[in-house]
Amino acid sequence: MALTTRPAKRRTSGWPRRQRSARAVARAWLGRMVEGRIRRKGIDLSELAFFPESARLPLLRHGVDPVPELAALRARCPVERLDLPMGLTAHLVTGYEQARTVLSDRDSYSNDIRHLFGDAGPGSTADVGGLGFTDAPLHTRLRKLVAPEFTRRRLDRLEPTVEAIVTRRLDELAAAGSPADLAEHVSWRVPMDVICGLLGLDDADHEAFVRLGTQRFDATGGAAAALGAVSEQKRILLDVVARQRTAPGDGLIGRILQAEGDGISDDDLAGLVDGIVTGGYETTASSLSLGTMVLLRDPGHAALLRNGSPADVDGVVEELLRYLSVVQVAFPRFAKQDLELSGCPVRQGDLVAVSLSGADRDPAWAGPEPDRFQPGRSPAGGHLAFGHGVHRCVGAELARMELRIALPALFRRFPDLALAVPEEQLRWRGLSFVHGVEELPVSF
Repeated sequence: MALTTRPAKRRTSGWPRRQRSARAVARAWLGRMVEGRIRRKGIDLSELAFFPESARLPLLRHGVDPVPELAALRARCPVERLDLPMGLTAHLVTGYEQARTVLSDRDSYSNDIRHLFGDAGPGSTADVGGLGFTDAPLHTRLRKLVAPEFTRRRLDRLEPTVEAIVTRRLDELAAAGSPADLAEHVSWRVPMDVICGLLGLDDADHEAFVRLGTQRFDATGGAAAALGAVSEQKRILLDVVARQRTAPGDGLIGRILQAEGDGISDDDLAGLVDGIVTGGYETTASSLSLGTMVLLRDPGHAALLRNGSPADVDGVVEELLRYLSVVQVAFPRFAKQDLELSGCPVRQGDLVAVSLSGADRDPAWAGPEPDRFQPGRSPAGGHLAFGHGVHRCVGAELARMELRIALPALFRRFPDLALAVPEEQLRWRGLSFVHGVEELPVSF
């Protein structure tokens, strides 16, 4: 069965209707041209300049909520075949139990996407690196290099640094005057400061990472535009690695180079760092902005965060992570052999896409009223906001720590915090793998 959905509405910047219509016609023409080439020569994601409508459903939202069609699909069938218009068969997983099954099964699924590119050699567009697109044994070796940095003992030592960063950024918000953009002064800055300090990246690179981090998750331009941002960020990081190979810094990059030497290539290390920067910045930034917005809906929730015990704060943060699930879809999996998933036949080579936002709103796991924000909700098994299995986000505990520190500090510092515009006037990302808002104007 093919799913078709209406694309999310996007801001048109006041373009005349005729110009917008011409743009739509051009995009449709380009789509047909690319599809024709795919049928003749095979898939090459680096040339895909549009995102198929049949694959848009898990990226669409109404505010913070997945669109009702996703819940209806999950109720009908938690694993649904998508016939994509590019010769690739995909299966969308929306059920919680089915999602855990796929994410934890490394024997049946591969994360390697290089076969979807025409040029898959070292340094090519396909060579995106990182942990999310690699399989064992490379994934195992790379993860072992960074996992010790994210243990509870290491993170406890990092806590005073995070607290200082949060205090400095809240000072800057206050200095900007009310109203101000929380995203600009706090949400985007805190996680970038933390992750760049952890890795040993220069402040001069922060602005580029902020810009590219948003572009790489934007699906409106298809894979080509997103991969262009990935390639540019990786070029920056290759330069960083080359410099630190000569003069190692005191961050994680420098420590890995000192420990591994020529045992790790510049390309592998740049890809690894790219994944940490991306995973440690964009998702936490979106969670800070959207989490603040959700908490401002109910004074009782804000008071619980402001005055509650550490256990209360933990309950609020965990429910925010489940409720928001800002990472909408997990890294793609590809079936290694023919198999059956919840009664749905999956053939070798088929793509399996797990909707994290859909799975985390599954009433069979989350309980009654899964679309309601309910601090303290703690169903067995835990949410999937950070994924699950061997590819679960390595920086999950760091993200949790940042939210546990930043959100209470924000509401204590600004007890009269409020949205400066109605929620319906916020500019939402229309089609992004990491959901969020472009800005969050607040008064205080």
